[in-house]
Amino acid sequence: MRYNNLGHSDLKISEIGFGGMSLEGGASKANIDLISEAFDHGINYFDTADLYDKGLNEELIGKAVHTFRDRIVLATKVGNEWRADGSGWDWNPRKDYILRMADKSLQRLKTDYIDVYQLHGGTIEDAIDEVIEAFELLVKAGKIKYYGISSIRPNVFTPYLNKSNIASNMMQYSLLDRRPERYFEIFKAHNTGIISRGSLAQGLLLDKKAKPYLGYEPGEIELLNADMEELSRQLEVSKQAIALAYVLQHDVVASAVVGIRTHNQMNGLWRAWRDLEKLRDQDFSMLLTDLRPIHYTDHLS
Repeated sequence: MRYNNLGHSDLKISEIGFGGMSLEGGASKANIDLISEAFDHGINYFDTADLYDKGLNEELIGKAVHTFRDRIVLATKVGNEWRADGSGWDWNPRKDYILRMADKSLQRLKTDYIDVYQLHGGTIEDAIDEVIEAFELLVKAGKIKYYGISSIRPNVFTPYLNKSNIASNMMQYSLLDRRPERYFEIFKAHNTGIISRGSLAQGLLLDKKAKPYLGYEPGEIELLNADMEELSRQLEVSKQAIALAYVLQHDVVASAVVGIRTHNQMNGLWRAWRDLEKLRDQDFSMLLTDLRPIHYTDHLS
């Protein structure tokens, strides 16, 4: 496994990260074994959120990584507050809420500190200075090492780049969602790392039936998959490896976080990771020939 620096931090994280969101059933033996298997394969970046499974996902991750906690980078998120009746959640980026929820996440994760604490979204109406103050207080208290955000909104992540000390931004990024590329130089200039999510585009870059996605028609997605199949045959690598190699070719991308639910998926991911070595210097322009560029149209200013 390769490990990359996360932005300006001193954290070195695995280029493949483990996304906990897709795990269901809490701290079952199967889920715990899957997380341990990921660690045994060299994955050291584990990502969760207090929102996932109403906190049970954090409890699962905390229990699963307890014996190797000092050898991993643990990340969670804050900002979405479950309603008392459990019917849904509301956005809450207030300072007092962030400080309180950090303590609850620490308890559920069974740890004294969080390596990367992320704002789980953001809007232009947020009191950004207040959010930053909350994170800086948590750093000063030793409860978190670094903080970041998880946002695809330029009018949200740009102010944080300019005003805060964020180490990272988690963004949806894939062959079917190349919108972040326009902003990579800005992130590099601020020495802020990108954590990629959605790199497999909901399975549309694997074997899932094509459907409309971010303005692309099924036929466009089928053309891309045909090109990926051809490259896969030529280089004797998996399509999953191609999808991951595409996002990891940019040095500003520190890790591609993948949701893993089963041992079969873990085995497929492990095979894809081994194929990455054949793709380190690959030119992917052939995949973009029939794929028109898309851009963020909302939240630009």
